[in-house]
Amino acid sequence: MELADDIESLKGVGPKKAQQLHGLGIFRLFDLLTHFPRAYEDQSRITPIGQLQAGEDAVVTGVIAGVQEKRAGRRGMLILTALVSDGTGFLQLTWFNQKFLKQKLKTGRRVFAAGRTAYAYGGQGQLAMNRITSFEIIDDDEAAPEAKCGILPVYSAAENIRQGFLRSLTEQLLRLADEGRLEVPEVMPESLRRQYGLLPRLQALRSIHYPESLQLADEARYSLAFEELYLIQYGLLLLKKRTQEQRQGIGFGVNGRLTEQALSGLPFRLTGDQQKVWRDICRDMERAVPMRRLVQGDVGSGKTVIAMLALVKAVESGFQGALMAPTEILARQHFESFCGFLAPLGIRVDLLSGRLTKKQKQELYDRLAAHEVDIVIGTHALIQQEVAFANLGLVVTDEQHRFGISQRAVLERKGRLVPDVLVMTATPIPRTLTLTVYGDLEVSTIRQLPPGRRPVRTFVRGRERRELIYKFVLEEIKKGRQAYVVCPLIEMNGDSGLTSAQEVYDELTGGIFYGIHCGLVHGRLKQKEKEELMQRFYEGEVRLLVATTVIEVGVNVPNASIMVVENAQRFGLAQLHQLRGRVGRGEYASYCIFVAEESTETARKRMAVLESTADGFVLAEEDLKLRGPGQFFGSMQHGLPDLKIADVGQDIDILLKARRAAMEAVESGEGMAEVLAALQLQYREQFFNITEN
Repeated sequence: MELADDIESLKGVGPKKAQQLHGLGIFRLFDLLTHFPRAYEDQSRITPIGQLQAGEDAVVTGVIAGVQEKRAGRRGMLILTALVSDGTGFLQLTWFNQKFLKQKLKTGRRVFAAGRTAYAYGGQGQLAMNRITSFEIIDDDEAAPEAKCGILPVYSAAENIRQGFLRSLTEQLLRLADEGRLEVPEVMPESLRRQYGLLPRLQALRSIHYPESLQLADEARYSLAFEELYLIQYGLLLLKKRTQEQRQGIGFGVNGRLTEQALSGLPFRLTGDQQKVWRDICRDMERAVPMRRLVQGDVGSGKTVIAMLALVKAVESGFQGALMAPTEILARQHFESFCGFLAPLGIRVDLLSGRLTKKQKQELYDRLAAHEVDIVIGTHALIQQEVAFANLGLVVTDEQHRFGISQRAVLERKGRLVPDVLVMTATPIPRTLTLTVYGDLEVSTIRQLPPGRRPVRTFVRGRERRELIYKFVLEEIKKGRQAYVVCPLIEMNGDSGLTSAQEVYDELTGGIFYGIHCGLVHGRLKQKEKEELMQRFYEGEVRLLVATTVIEVGVNVPNASIMVVENAQRFGLAQLHQLRGRVGRGEYASYCIFVAEESTETARKRMAVLESTADGFVLAEEDLKLRGPGQFFGSMQHGLPDLKIADVGQDIDILLKARRAAMEAVESGEGMAEVLAALQLQYREQFFNITEN
């Protein structure tokens, strides 16, 4: 048997169970083996029932002294209760809606149970175990319960997939591996395993599922987290090495008259950071090795200008350029600004838009193929099969994390030669996360903001100030300005207590903003509806826009001078900073007001940081400290695989060691076949452009 085999190849897994396992992301034997425990249940000590206290986790064994069945509630919920004694006392075991147990619970049978104790409802001090995590009926010919105890895994499960079933499957899988009937190949070279103190792979897998001690579980976790991060780093570093060594790049000419005209025609002088990044890009483009560079810079730091200059440089050498933006309205905005600046230089810019008719699209495809277009701007429509270039030289992707590695690779393949790639992101990322998210790219950073950019005055206020806040917003709108209001939810969600966009829209349009043209935009709208509404806001027709975070990467509206974020404590600092960047883009004084319930010390610290700094890089580091890496791996990692056991916030030291180990291995070539096989098994199409030869 092999790890790539279907989960149905295990005993006890038929089509119905397989379908249920699919809901947990388990399709193959490999998926089950790497469905790691989320916690452990220590059953290594049995507590006498007479010594139990309410509110503790415990393991007990005893004999059923009596069984009771009753139904409760409108729907007639089945409640089964067994009274168990071990000679030192009695404990009530309770199950809800578990009909299958009815035939098994017989007076006189010995049982084994683990769970949380509490006082029984109406039981006059009787102890009960209502949250039973493990339960077995022990037959007379079985080993004594003490021999069955140990540290058991607790998995992420589902209503129809129980812990016992998952445990039986992982036990079966590990037994097959121990017997040599399932192949579990090593991934790490033995020399690296020794150097970094890693367990052999099968031993680590056995110890993560069924550890003999919690210390051994920690050792197994370290080994498997190291291996997981090593694989990703190896893949990214190998991609980078192959791009540099095996793929012929273009080697653009030095800056000539056209590029110098574009540079001198800018209405401002480049900042020191912009100049440095521009030099990095020129050096990369003039080499015959394909450029792979990420430019990260805060909102408004001037990344787009640098991208435009790079595209001009490509055009000057006789090549075409493509800029891929995450939304059509942003693509249109880039198109309008590029046209205004580049048309006088004789550079032909076009837009691939979803609004084009079929005939108009075909005409654009023909112009691209005939090199009658120098620079094309669009969304992911640029990677469609019909799009072909005469001589593609440079690919720019805006907000790279919205596309992912595989989509970027499709666009790269549209060139006759291997085009240079420039990636832009306005979401600052801490250095350690950059290694994981953008490990195949060189990184340039723009920290300085252009002179003259107005700072956004930021305030954190409680909900009791909402009426005053919206009066202030109304005053700004009456002055001719526009405003955003951002909410975490589209509609009310049970007892969450959060303010929804629909609720706020209804409240504002029916109250203080009655008669003012307002709009509501959220993720459930069709793309066309979203784009049209954003366009009307951009053109000034809509004065107040109530939205969810769909506007986080949005359109540049210089007239929008104020933003209110409801329930701001529910967002990450990086996300709030992105939202704040939607205002302050024009000549007017701008304001951002975060309405927050600072219920915890962490929430207070986070909000205080927002008020005290506008530096996105400082905020990104603080967010990592205060909230962990989820904020980044929720959005940044699009196109990269989910981590199964490693946690980049917790495992930064492991990440750095794994990267060092991967660099050694890629350089020496040791263990490459094993790593490529593991990448293909683990990540499949997500890393197809790495594992290809």
